[in-house]
Amino acid sequence: MESMRLKHVALASSSEEKSDAFYADLLGLRKSEPKTLPLELSEAIFHLNTELVMINYLNAHVHFEIFIGGQSREKSPPIQHTCLEVDNLEVFLENCRGLKVDIARIPKGDKTLIFIKDFDGNLFEIKAG
Repeated sequence: MESMRLKHVALASSSEEKSDAFYADLLGLRKSEPKTLPLELSEAIFHLNTELVMINYLNAHVHFEIFIGGQSREKSPPIQHTCLEVDNLEVFLENCRGLKVDIARIPKGDKTLIFIKDFDGNLFEIKAG
């Protein structure tokens, strides 16, 4: 079995204030400056026709990527995903193909983002270690 580490957990929040109260105030995590996920990436990754504001809350061991917005779970595809770092990306992707797990390769500038879904539809971002 390949070694892997959890890189971040991405979740949605209805407001920056609620997000700050939980992740910064309650959990004591450091807040990054908000960033905007451009429309084309939002559409490619999450099938949402909107830009998304993203804030990271983290410390040395925990990293939450929080997307701010009034996302309705009934009407929109989920933004939530788990990012895993694997030691050997090609071996991992070969294992995905062997199990018939769909692999989405999404261009982002000079990089390519890689996403897979588990058999229940949960979304995972995969990064090379």
